[in-house]
Amino acid sequence: MKIDGIEAIPIEIPLSKVFSGSGYRVNSRNTVITRIRTSDGLCSEVYNGDNRAHGREIARIVEGELAPLILGEDPRRIEALWARMFAVSIPNRDRKLVMEAIACVDTALWDLLGKSVGTNVATLLGGYRDRLPIIAIAGYYEDGKTLADLAREMTWLREQGMAGCKVKVGGLSAEADAERVAAARDGGGPDFIIAVDANRGWPTAEAVKFARLIEQYDIRWFEEPCHWQDDAFAMAEVRRRTTIPINAGQSEISSHGVRRLIAAGAVDIVNFDASEGGGITEWRRAAGMCAVHGIEMAHHEEPQIAAHMLAAVPHGTYVECFPDPQRDPLWAGFIVNRATIKDGIIEVPQGPGFGLELDWDQVNKFRLDT
Repeated sequence: MKIDGIEAIPIEIPLSKVFSGSGYRVNSRNTVITRIRTSDGLCSEVYNGDNRAHGREIARIVEGELAPLILGEDPRRIEALWARMFAVSIPNRDRKLVMEAIACVDTALWDLLGKSVGTNVATLLGGYRDRLPIIAIAGYYEDGKTLADLAREMTWLREQGMAGCKVKVGGLSAEADAERVAAARDGGGPDFIIAVDANRGWPTAEAVKFARLIEQYDIRWFEEPCHWQDDAFAMAEVRRRTTIPINAGQSEISSHGVRRLIAAGAVDIVNFDASEGGGITEWRRAAGMCAVHGIEMAHHEEPQIAAHMLAAVPHGTYVECFPDPQRDPLWAGFIVNRATIKDGIIEVPQGPGFGLELDWDQVNKFRLDT
């Protein structure tokens, strides 16, 4: 079996409203679909990433720089192909883009490996379980949104089958965001999982103040509490001064960045994003480090691939998704055979590879390369 062709398809879907975190505003859903075809007729069908406004450039790197390195090679030799592609990141350039492009190809290669042997990626990576809890990413800042609205949103998420919600914080004062967390807890109920995500929104002192204000609400984790410039040191300080577990890793672009967080004593949970940092192969390395250090694994967004990775390992936690179709029309409408979600649990797809079948009418409507 040899690689015959590689196609990267950037997608952009305008959203009907703006979703805001502490330091960003989302008004479109972007991703990259990667199709790798083999000499014996297999074809990958998987998409990567939410932060893909630069999808055209990622597709250019995939097709123009990475494809020539692996065309004609055996797609099952994933580590060898990953090492060959990683060499592209060594010269001085925007390495984040390169790692995102490598992630697209690497994820497609894992999909092909599963298809070649007739099993899903979760089993290839370890097969620890075939179902796990799923939580929402929601609780965004929106103009005119009240505390009562936020509470009702949590109730709605529970009705949609979510086990919990990761609520956006870090954009207001510690006191104001603590009120939002209290409203979320009231709306979700006592057994609804509540995590909070500041997206690096606060200086250390404000993050500590906020953490102490919300400890009473049984918070599953506090994600990326502190500003970027010295985040590992700052998060370690927050971690020492709160009982809430600290989660980070989505802003890293390699497993070496995860090692930095572990060495600093900054994290209890790591949500390294395979689509931002080199794919499934690199996520597996990060997961191995976390396992031997007693650190739980999460994954930033990406339920279509995260379910397989997190189900594969004993220290996997929750799959994350955007249940609101206005926030993620891909998850809502592009997957023909979306995984079953009920009572807070997602079933890991059992089809070969990632088990995805995409609606190509929708893909062709929103692709940017036509």
